Amino acid sequence: MRNSRSAGDPGSCNDVGMMTADDVRAELDALLARRTAETRLTTMGAGSDDLDDGRAYLAATVEGGWHVPHWPSVHGGRDADPNEAGEIATALRDYLVPDLYPFAIGLGMVGPALLAHGTDEQKSQWLRPIAAGSEIWCQMFSEPEAGSDLANVGLRAVRDGDEWVLTGQKTWTSRAMWADWGICLARTDPEQPKHKGLTMFCVLMDQPGVDVRPLGQMNGDTHFSEVFVSEARIGDAWRVGDVGEGWRVAMTVLAHERAGGGSRGGGDGGSKKARTPNWIADLRPTGALDRPVDRNAIVGVHVLDMIGRWTAQRAADAARGGTPSPAGSGAKLRTVASYKGRAFTTNRAVGADGMLSDGHGYIETITAPSMSIRGGTDEIQRNILGERVLGLPGEPRLDRDVAWNESRRGLV
Repeated sequence: MRNSRSAGDPGSCNDVGMMTADDVRAELDALLARRTAETRLTTMGAGSDDLDDGRAYLAATVEGGWHVPHWPSVHGGRDADPNEAGEIATALRDYLVPDLYPFAIGLGMVGPALLAHGTDEQKSQWLRPIAAGSEIWCQMFSEPEAGSDLANVGLRAVRDGDEWVLTGQKTWTSRAMWADWGICLARTDPEQPKHKGLTMFCVLMDQPGVDVRPLGQMNGDTHFSEVFVSEARIGDAWRVGDVGEGWRVAMTVLAHERAGGGSRGGGDGGSKKARTPNWIADLRPTGALDRPVDRNAIVGVHVLDMIGRWTAQRAADAARGGTPSPAGSGAKLRTVASYKGRAFTTNRAVGADGMLSDGHGYIETITAPSMSIRGGTDEIQRNILGERVLGLPGEPRLDRDVAWNESRRGLV
């Protein structure tokens, strides 16, 4: 990481519309080191608890608004339109952008939701610290009895004057172990149908009444947690959106997650100009590229990667900076297929070495199964695509118009 240039320097221009691609790279050269053929990064936090590199990168880029250029400049962006933001994203692929897994929920999901639904005060309080990497966020959605059926959440929020008292439990809360804040979906009216009695709140994770208990994963990470909430008090100023409109806010969060907002940064270390992706180049010493069966499997995964990249770009162009469409569920499925395809193909190609804890691709291989259940299971994504994109008949839902406190007791 190189020393950052201050926003007041003559060379620091916040009007990317006046800049060529070479100008953008000249600015980034003053802030960041270029990727090299030897660059290797973790992806999705697998096997790593590194916060320092991400904080340093975001702190260095926030003044110029380089990482979230489409955000308003006052909140750590640079007011870029979708074309300008895309140009910057393309340029950043040539630079050493660390794995931003710890910061991804804030950058890719909470930030866009606050821009869409937050008050001016909330945006001023939370967006710039997210962009600067000084505050980490988690997403308090799933519960032991409400995982894929998210609208069935039961954590209660009861109003008490200008405050809300929250009580209940969340689980599979990724990044909670690091988080300063959590965006929390809560039940405010149990007499309404399950989708209508919800409200979204922001919770300070170290406040009284909030207990975070990390859960161990089979790859050794503890990146998701149980969160127990016991009469935690929060001010009404931390409510996002109107009372009873939590499901609408949640859909904004999830739309950005499925479109890839929850996995920003990192990657396989390859730049846009790289002819051979690094994950494939790393297999050359194993002889896998000389074996027809292995080579065919490797190229098959690479083809799917390219299809996924082009499809994601087309979807981003269609969204034009707005909320991603339900087709983002397809992006989530392709991302999962890519990660699992790389991991399992690499593992088979290296043979017995892949079973060793320090073997090639070991962490990715034992992390890969979790990808199909993170951020909404593959089955849920296919349901969304079938019903909301392809227009297929939906599954029968007897509880849609029934009070939650009735359907929850199994009376439907």
